Amino acid sequence: MAHRAGYAAIVGRPNVGKSTLLNALVGAKVAIVTPKPQTTRNRILGIRTLPEAQVVFLDTPGIHEARSLLNRRMVEVARQALGDADVVVLVVEATAGVTPADRELARGLAALARPTVVVLSKLDLVRPPVLLPAMEAIGQLLPGREIIPVGARTGENVRVVLDAVVKALPEGPRLYPEDEYTAESERFLAQELIREQLFCQTEEEIPYGTAVQVEEFSAKADLLVVRATILVDRPNHKGIVIGARGTRLGEIGRRARLELEAALGTRVFLELFVRAEPGWAKDARRLKELGL
Repeated sequence: MAHRAGYAAIVGRPNVGKSTLLNALVGAKVAIVTPKPQTTRNRILGIRTLPEAQVVFLDTPGIHEARSLLNRRMVEVARQALGDADVVVLVVEATAGVTPADRELARGLAALARPTVVVLSKLDLVRPPVLLPAMEAIGQLLPGREIIPVGARTGENVRVVLDAVVKALPEGPRLYPEDEYTAESERFLAQELIREQLFCQTEEEIPYGTAVQVEEFSAKADLLVVRATILVDRPNHKGIVIGARGTRLGEIGRRARLELEAALGTRVFLELFVRAEPGWAKDARRLKELGL
């Protein structure tokens, strides 16, 4: 049997479960996951190596109507990934059905003429009869494509998706060493794990005006030292992130440190700072410095 290898872009609206699906497909935590939409800001690369194939998955920011410069950058990242992909995995949230935004995205994919696998996500949250209208609608928009209901959190049908993607890949040799599961740096992983806890621990309006910049990332004996700054867009948000007597910032740091230690297999010393930098999300130069 010929070996297959290539890139598969995971695309969809914000908060439909793309990052959860990526982690399930790769078999390791590559992308951060929070209950809040637009968590993913960069293109995250996860690698799954099988005896007969290697799939390089590209998790992307949710495609949405972008008004701010930051959001426009995020949508550009997603659309660029579509251009780089050999296969597209379109994720549609089963609980929401096929929305007008899903329809628009599906029509664009039909015109793109790339091999496409459709995932109906969050299967564990719906009853089977709800799936039928969604599957019928998608079948009309993307005729002939495989449509797979998936519970990424439970693992249900994840292997079916993986097999469908592999089948659609071109023949070719491995693109990355077989023991790698991501091409992202450990420094980037630290930044993302801190941002994940920032999203989870702060109030509804806070996360979207924040970013994380890792200032120091160095190994000392058997200890990894990480110092990072949390940027907030508004001065009054600084106090909210820090919390009373530093309790919220302490909890963000504690949880992020535990996640980092689990991911990297080493002890971590993590120190966090908070700085107000009004307008950072509207500054193209600053966004570039932050890797956005």
